[in-house]
Amino acid sequence: MREELLKAAKINKSYGPTKALVDVDFTAYKGEIHGLIGENGSGKSTVTTIIAGIQKADSGEMVYKGEPHAPANALEANAKGICYLMQEQGTFEGISVAANIFVGKEEAFVKRGLMDVGELYRRARIALDRIGALHISEKENTSRLTFEDRKLVEIARAMENNPDILVVDETSTALSKSGRDLMYKVMYKMRDEGKSVIFISHDISEVKEVCDYLTVLRDGHLIATLEKQEFSDEAIRKLMVGREVSENFYREDMKATQQAEVAIRMQSVTHGILKNINMEIHKGEIVGIGGLTDCGMHDIGKIFFGLIKPDLGTVELGSGVPIDNSLTAVKKKMAYVAKDRDNEALITAASIKDNICAPVLPQLGHKGLIFAKQERDYAQKWADELKTKMQGIDQYVMYLSGGNKQKVSVAKWVGFGADIFIFDCPTRGIDIGVKADIYKLMMNLKAEGKAILMISEEMMEIIGMADRTIIVKDGEITGEFKRDEGLTEDKLIEYII
Repeated sequence: MREELLKAAKINKSYGPTKALVDVDFTAYKGEIHGLIGENGSGKSTVTTIIAGIQKADSGEMVYKGEPHAPANALEANAKGICYLMQEQGTFEGISVAANIFVGKEEAFVKRGLMDVGELYRRARIALDRIGALHISEKENTSRLTFEDRKLVEIARAMENNPDILVVDETSTALSKSGRDLMYKVMYKMRDEGKSVIFISHDISEVKEVCDYLTVLRDGHLIATLEKQEFSDEAIRKLMVGREVSENFYREDMKATQQAEVAIRMQSVTHGILKNINMEIHKGEIVGIGGLTDCGMHDIGKIFFGLIKPDLGTVELGSGVPIDNSLTAVKKKMAYVAKDRDNEALITAASIKDNICAPVLPQLGHKGLIFAKQERDYAQKWADELKTKMQGIDQYVMYLSGGNKQKVSVAKWVGFGADIFIFDCPTRGIDIGVKADIYKLMMNLKAEGKAILMISEEMMEIIGMADRTIIVKDGEITGEFKRDEGLTEDKLIEYII
């Protein structure tokens, strides 16, 4: 017999005219991993942030452990045993890993008016070891960690609270296979202990693997809750979007094509883990770079765009113009869509309009004056072009879903009219409908003669879209493959690991 841990009934939430949740019922049971899936803007994060005290519902009731549940804030929900792992970064910069794990609990380490730093480090080490994050130093400044390792620190912090309910909101999209395995181990342990995990993901194969039950949301409405034996790709996709969806989002042609002219090249680049990297991207070509998260591939994108200056080597356009900083890159019509949306791609405390218009402000006015109507028309055009779900272009980006943030991130560069695009994990944490839109956009850009570098941790994405696939392992290029029907993940795996 399933035992209720938390029950939410008739939950409603609106943002202005937008109805984010409409009479949504949701129950979390003990000893289960309950998945939540739906397109971006379907209400997944909204309902879980209400459960976790991050925001309040407009109406509805919640019962937790048999008592009314209406937390004033996330700290109160935390104290009651509900922890939330968010999709984007949730650590604090400039302080140690240990300080991040015990943020808000510093008084527990104060003795005679002084902080017992040794005890703080000792406890943090135990917390990291408990989740299997043996490679992370408790003394390291969090700012120096990779995005993935910062997520592992967040998991360690959550588990230090010994939660009864853990909400995992798209966290797996930021993790490599090894990181995901650590997280799954934590989730399975909670389930075995009779606790509850609410797991949000856009990856149908992932929810089928890890979840016991699955609730589908669409446009703020609860559509269905499925038991394990009812899981199927076709059924889940149809419930998510309300129509039949093809399983194949990728390009249909299997022939590698490119123009003769080189758009940009990297020569003999060495930096950090990267050693003697040479590659070039032609106009009208999609080049995919794949490998493990920490292989150095993400730094390649930043070096191409001038965000990182290499220790050795050069980046230059086909014309010979060097790209040694991001200002030059923008002036030369280059675009960079970063993996870390909240910290590198967008200004989340600014409006959709301000973000989309940022690269083109000089073009939207005269002699330093910005024409407001021209600015608004431009932002509205490109927000609509990417089918962004929003209250309006004045809405702050921080209040958008992950997929709609990604649309804004892409819209600002497509409208800018870039000739060279660098996409770093372009479909991380977005739903199947938005994925299909972005892949279609890439093919349109390719047809227009644009040069595209796509960095991805999903090998099927690269195989499905790239004209050439370049594999990076431990900072070195270990293989290069042209688009071909015979190219599979199995063929690439020996070059990756």
